[in-house]
Amino acid sequence: MFIDFTNLSPRDAYNWMADTITPRPIAWVSTISAEGKHNLAPFSFFNGITGSPPTLMFSAVANRGGIKKDTVRNIEETKEFVVNLVPYALTEQMNACAALLPHGESEFDAFGIASSAATRVKPFLVAEAPVAFECTLHAVVSVGEGGGAASVVFGTIVAAHVKDAILGADGRVDPALLDTVGRLGGENYVSTRDRFVLKRPDRK
Repeated sequence: MFIDFTNLSPRDAYNWMADTITPRPIAWVSTISAEGKHNLAPFSFFNGITGSPPTLMFSAVANRGGIKKDTVRNIEETKEFVVNLVPYALTEQMNACAALLPHGESEFDAFGIASSAATRVKPFLVAEAPVAFECTLHAVVSVGEGGGAASVVFGTIVAAHVKDAILGADGRVDPALLDTVGRLGGENYVSTRDRFVLKRPDRK
């Protein structure tokens, strides 16, 4: 099957990408507006960039009218955000946060998600997240125009909170204890419960 992306609608292109670029980790991003209103939303176009300086990114797609999501607007206003990883136990709450709430209404309050204070930024942490990265804004890169356009947010990691319960005897994260979830296509998800080990080749 050959797919000519130059002739696809943006929606069809997005669906093909979401169905095939898998599994995708989920950034559960908490922000705060300039008026002090908290927001929490999931994004599955997310990954780490580099350790020098520690940087991650996520992409937030605008609505059909081309309006930026509250997450992006808040980050542009305050220059801060937190990326929380999603444990399997909070999958339902994470999914609920994808709903469109009135501007300024907190998902923490609406869906009963426990929060805790961050150390170096103002947005809340998801209290039960196994890992939370406190970030300051590096850059927002706009890709496309109108409905379906994206704001790619790059953040500098200034601190991280890692639950002791996911650490092994060596002090490193144990994948068996991390138990995070990721996105597949459509309404399908995957967890880190099923794993295999593959030794990387030697590199000179």
